[in-house]
Amino acid sequence: MTTILQSKDYSGKVVLYMAMELSNANWKLGFSNGSRDRSVTIIAGDWKALSRQIDLAKEKLHLPEDCLVISCYEAGRDGFWIHRMLEEEFGITNLIFDSSSIEVNRRKRRAKTDKVDVRALLRLLQRYLNGERKAVSVVQIPTPDEEDQRRFNRERERLIKEHSAHIARIKSLLIQHGVRTPIGRNFPEWLETIGDGLGNELGPNLKTELVREYERLLHLAPDHLYKWIKFCKEPILLAEITVFVNTVVR
Repeated sequence: MTTILQSKDYSGKVVLYMAMELSNANWKLGFSNGSRDRSVTIIAGDWKALSRQIDLAKEKLHLPEDCLVISCYEAGRDGFWIHRMLEEEFGITNLIFDSSSIEVNRRKRRAKTDKVDVRALLRLLQRYLNGERKAVSVVQIPTPDEEDQRRFNRERERLIKEHSAHIARIKSLLIQHGVRTPIGRNFPEWLETIGDGLGNELGPNLKTELVREYERLLHLAPDHLYKWIKFCKEPILLAEITVFVNTVVR
């Protein structure tokens, strides 16, 4: 759909522009005919209300019932299901805008959680459809199968980060007390035999915390770790995971 839109100029066409500002509780809808705007708020996921508001917007903005409806929303946690619903069930042409490409006030640093307001999205949509292709970047929409295939990589990245965080935490706690011995298979037993850098016994709370971190490591799906070794492209992470699998999991 994105490729088709990029090859067309919608200036002069009868279009109802619709922008959606999404949140968990509500969806703020902005409508425009190119000269007049209208905005309303509906409960998130209320598709019947959305349909009613689209019909009402056509009436209030003096557009024909069969006019083309083109919508947009900012890429975020909602993913692509709303896009598919709009296109497949409502026959609406929808664009998802890449958040990082949206212009913001340079005097204010934009937090990741900040939303672009619905009026700004409306203006961007109109600029883009009127030929300003550099006004904003449009996200390429994956198929459901392509989206599902990404799950493995995302889970891998998340668990690799968790693994690295646990390893770093254990090493940090040990270094704070002058201990630099690598983590091995018999880590809990080894803790009972060592002292700190001054030769004193490690405190009971410290040992308990270290054992908890070690146990969390063991719960990071070792079968998956074996598969992930060949996918890991970061040398340091690869070395740490390989050592962990060879010395702790096996």
